[in-house]
Amino acid sequence: MPTDDSRTHELSSATEVDVVVYGATSAGVCAAVAAAQRGARTVLVEPGRHLGGMTSGGLGYTDIGDARVLGGAAARFRHDVAEHYGVAAGRYAGPEPHVAEAIFERWLLEAHVEVVFGERLTAALVSAGRIEEVEFSSGLRLRANVCIDASYEGDLLAAAGVPSAVGREDRALYGETFAGRRELLPGRHTMPPWISPFADDPSGLTVGSLLPQIKPEPLARVGEGDGGVMSYGYRVCLTRAADRIPFERPPGYSEEYWELGRRLFAHWASRGVDVAAGELIGLAQNLPGEKCDGNSLGPFSLSVLDGSAWRYPLASAQERERIREHHLSHAAGFLWFLSTDPSVPSAVRTEMSRWGLPRDEFADSVHLPHQLYVREARRMIGSRVLTEHDLLHSTRHPDTVAMGSYHIDIREVQRAWTWVYEHPRPRGMVVTEGYLSVPVQPYEIPYRCLIPREEHCTNLIVPVCVSASHVAFSSVRMEVQYQMLGHAAGVAAALCCATDTIVQGVDVGRLREQLAGDGQVLALPA
Repeated sequence: MPTDDSRTHELSSATEVDVVVYGATSAGVCAAVAAAQRGARTVLVEPGRHLGGMTSGGLGYTDIGDARVLGGAAARFRHDVAEHYGVAAGRYAGPEPHVAEAIFERWLLEAHVEVVFGERLTAALVSAGRIEEVEFSSGLRLRANVCIDASYEGDLLAAAGVPSAVGREDRALYGETFAGRRELLPGRHTMPPWISPFADDPSGLTVGSLLPQIKPEPLARVGEGDGGVMSYGYRVCLTRAADRIPFERPPGYSEEYWELGRRLFAHWASRGVDVAAGELIGLAQNLPGEKCDGNSLGPFSLSVLDGSAWRYPLASAQERERIREHHLSHAAGFLWFLSTDPSVPSAVRTEMSRWGLPRDEFADSVHLPHQLYVREARRMIGSRVLTEHDLLHSTRHPDTVAMGSYHIDIREVQRAWTWVYEHPRPRGMVVTEGYLSVPVQPYEIPYRCLIPREEHCTNLIVPVCVSASHVAFSSVRMEVQYQMLGHAAGVAAALCCATDTIVQGVDVGRLREQLAGDGQVLALPA
């Protein structure tokens, strides 16, 4: 969906509207549509050039958890995907990226939402705990009764001075079993033992410069909060279609950058371990159109684990762009490495040769996704903090506005190294840390997790960077939850406008009634 400069010009002189939504993620689209459908003049502002965030940006195979909790905008999206392909709802876990964006574009047009692309937030003017005006990079200024921060980064809430947290907390903060730095345990996503981190000594006996792709800082103690965020990456859309675009050596490709991968394959080969390409990147045709959503699998994949993501949430726009380019270079390089490097088993290289980039996806970004998978950034510290306890014990809330059900899914946080004290000398060893998967029952998400405390801001709603602990957020962060939370945010914003009330003063009973009327699932039978 191209930038519409004429609309930007029309809105350039401190336009007053009812609702401003920042971030055209799936939550942002759903929030804008829900508000506009209820008569609120709504403007959706997106710093990039596309709609849908990860839903249209590579994460086609959508994790849903328990389908019984899907309602509202998430159920509508699922229905529209099925209708597009002429199949039953749920036949595909998600659509092709360009189809997802087209669905969102149609929703916005039908709801008469004004959309502005290419505008990065630069400031929020706050007076007496209220956002009076939002300023953007071109000089555009918007005044609104209610602001919705639907960005992955939480930049609007930060600009408004609303408190937030980044990364892992200490176990003691909320009494969570799974908080803080994790123990180094074996598993599918961890590096096998005895791989040296030292560039000049494959034995690991002599300390030296570290290989690329390893975070150099020492590990925190187990259970300690270290501010680490889940790793970022790109979910690449791949195809076996005859007109696929072959993988190419990306500009700036560094042979040294992939040495860790060579050591990993050598380690597996020395122990007779056979590895398939699908175990490294996920090559099941899980999307329509002979395509797949290439995921990060195993200990060495699309996720970047060198700690660069830890800087991203609070970084400047320029630093974020450098981090994004680093991750994009990693994704393109990983595809080339698996396809061509002699250290990679021939079976993996052969299988990779059957795949390529689809010609009908991401044409304006060399057929690689436009959206970095920011698994987490800021998390608001709001009126209620959702924690591990709410998820594991299915806490009931009087102000529930949506439900979640996906397991606690903390992806790898870092690839580090440690000394292993073996006879006769200690050896340095690469370790992967942070991965965790814990099942939960369907749980309720209260409206209070979407709003700040009244003393912090009275006209802001946050459906993405919700008020949750790191552990709880790892479940809430699924795109279908963002769609439902965005829907709830839009309905709440329209209610605020209609009744001239602050977000903390919304009639929760009326909010829930309207959500239920839209098909939102607010509880499951006991």
